[in-house]
Amino acid sequence: MKKLIALLSFTFLFNCFNALQAQETSEIPENYKKRSPIYDYSERQLNNVDTIPDFASKSQKLKITGTIYESDGKTPAKNVLLFIHHTDENGDFKLKRQNKKRYVHHRGWIKTNADGKYTFYTFVPGTYIYGNELKQILPIIKVPGKPETKIETFLFNDDPLLTGKCRTKVEKTNPNRILKLDKKEGLFVAIRDIILEKEATTEY
Repeated sequence: MKKLIALLSFTFLFNCFNALQAQETSEIPENYKKRSPIYDYSERQLNNVDTIPDFASKSQKLKITGTIYESDGKTPAKNVLLFIHHTDENGDFKLKRQNKKRYVHHRGWIKTNADGKYTFYTFVPGTYIYGNELKQILPIIKVPGKPETKIETFLFNDDPLLTGKCRTKVEKTNPNRILKLDKKEGLFVAIRDIILEKEATTEY
C-alpha cells in the first residue's frame, strides 16, 4: 500500500512538472529569437519606472527621467513602451542567454501612464571597448498601433568624444539627445523628453 501511495505521489508530481514545462514552452512565441527585445520583458504588467540590473552596485548611478509627448510636443503620450540597453561601465555589452536567445544584460522597460512620464534607474555606461564611439544608451520605442522603432540614442554632455561637428550637428537636430548630468543625493540625474514622430526613427 505504501509503495502504491509513493508511486501515485511520484506520478502526480511528475505530471505537474511536465505540465508546467509544457506551459512555459507554449508561452514562448515562435518568433521569440528574431523579434525585437522590446517584447522580452518578464513582468506581467509594466509601469513607468524600471531599474536596470546591477544599479545598486555601480558607483556612477544615474536616474533618467522625462516625458514622452505626442507629435505636437504638448500632449502626453499614453501606453507607450520604451526599452533601453547599454554597455557596462567598462564599455562592454554584457551578454546573457535565455531560452537560447542572447540579450544585453543591462536593459529595462517602461510603459507610460496618462501623464507620459517615465523613469529609469541605471548607471553611466562606458565608451564601447571595440570602437571609438560615443557613450550612449540605445532606445527602442513602441507606440500603440504602430511597429516598434529605434529612436536616436541618448548621449552624454561630458563625453570627451562629443566635440566639434558632432556636437554641433546633434544640438541642431535634437539637443534633447544630450543628457546633462546633475549630481543629487548620491546619483546623477538627467532629463530626456521624447516627442513622437520628431525623433529620427527606423523600423527595427
